[in-house]
Amino acid sequence: MTEKRQDTQSIMALLKSHGARFYLFVGVLAAIVGWGLYAFYVEYVYGLGVTGDRLPVVWGLNVVNFVYFIAISMAGTIISGILRLSNADWRKPITRMAEAITVAALPIGALFPLLDLGRPERVLNLFLLARLQSPIAWDGIAIGTYIIASLIYFYLPLIPDLAACRDSLQAVSKLRRWLYTKLSLGWSGLAEQDKRLKGAIKIMAILVVPIAVSVHSVLSWVFSVTLRVEWHSTVFPIFFVMGAVYSGVATILIVMYAFRRFYHLELYLEVKHFLYLAYVFLAADLAMIYLTVSEYMTPSWGAETLDLQYLASITTGPYAAYFWFMIIGGFIIPAIVVSVPRARTIGLIVVAAVLANLGMWIERFLIIIPSLAVPQLSTPPGITYLPGLYTPSWVELSITFAGLAGFALLLVVLSRLVPIISLWEISEPEVSSAGPAMASAPVMSQAQETEGPKSP
Repeated sequence: MTEKRQDTQSIMALLKSHGARFYLFVGVLAAIVGWGLYAFYVEYVYGLGVTGDRLPVVWGLNVVNFVYFIAISMAGTIISGILRLSNADWRKPITRMAEAITVAALPIGALFPLLDLGRPERVLNLFLLARLQSPIAWDGIAIGTYIIASLIYFYLPLIPDLAACRDSLQAVSKLRRWLYTKLSLGWSGLAEQDKRLKGAIKIMAILVVPIAVSVHSVLSWVFSVTLRVEWHSTVFPIFFVMGAVYSGVATILIVMYAFRRFYHLELYLEVKHFLYLAYVFLAADLAMIYLTVSEYMTPSWGAETLDLQYLASITTGPYAAYFWFMIIGGFIIPAIVVSVPRARTIGLIVVAAVLANLGMWIERFLIIIPSLAVPQLSTPPGITYLPGLYTPSWVELSITFAGLAGFALLLVVLSRLVPIISLWEISEPEVSSAGPAMASAPVMSQAQETEGPKSP
């Protein structure tokens, strides 16, 4: 821990200068986002006919992406909220990353339903003409509350580090120095300030966990209170919550590896952090396997015609490849990797996390598309249903990749504006009522400044 305290200046150094590779990477991400904006412009001008949405599949990738991004936002709640409340000391170096994932994923996810409207300016009608009987109205209220709570929860532990940036980063722009000064709220590390801040963080941690669970439950009710094959299920709330935990932990594992690899944070993001998270990941994986078996076995036993149509389309029909990849690649292989001690390396754990995220995106796809593809009403005259023939258009694919790029871009920009490792927490400052304890980051020795962060 002493070595970490002395080397925190290397994290501050990441905020001072940005090399050509950083700007190139940001430029590529921005270009992908720009192409997605053009795709949305085409959709806005020509209508939803340019997407792959056709009767009866009236919801496509936009809704799939909405559910997926809201789910991975669970990372901040699990890693920061629950582990903070349980006093898990090992979570300190990864807390900020987990909270940043939540802050980046929520606005991206919330944009997708607006894009699916075709006329996003009409979203105001959701509030002006809302019906409290509608689960969509519940969803809007829940996600809005979740965004506000997550921003507050992200900001509170950031205050001492903003003060460190205020005092240490004199070479940055005037705008950034002004922001650091204003947002640090006059923090000087006094005992009273420290006590109040820790109390506020604890209160928000207690609030944000049930808020997150309620958001994913409400999101599931958008589907499960609808009388449609596969959706009308009482297991959906816990199914969605556990799926959010699974994909959220997988996402933090991937983000941790990326920052560890490219920012050289081996001193802070140690092997043990990947292992401990892998155990949480495995528990969520096993729970998802159990819930998935329950979800698909129950309708198959009832032998209802529409249920059997749906099950046939995903197990042997046009969506079979997606389904079996989800089962084998998204659930079984990650469980094997984390369960076998010799396979429990950082590289393989991250591969398992990538497979899990792909599997969970496909799981959302299989919930929405094949279910809508099963007609439940007689065909009106002059309308032809094409069940099982949904194909996303270039517009939907472009917007999907733009969402992923926008998520990555927000994380990268955040990591260059504020310390991506919580200096205040890992430094464990001694607070004195007589003066500042964390006014600035600790100073490295000359040897450490030359060598940079060391591997554990």
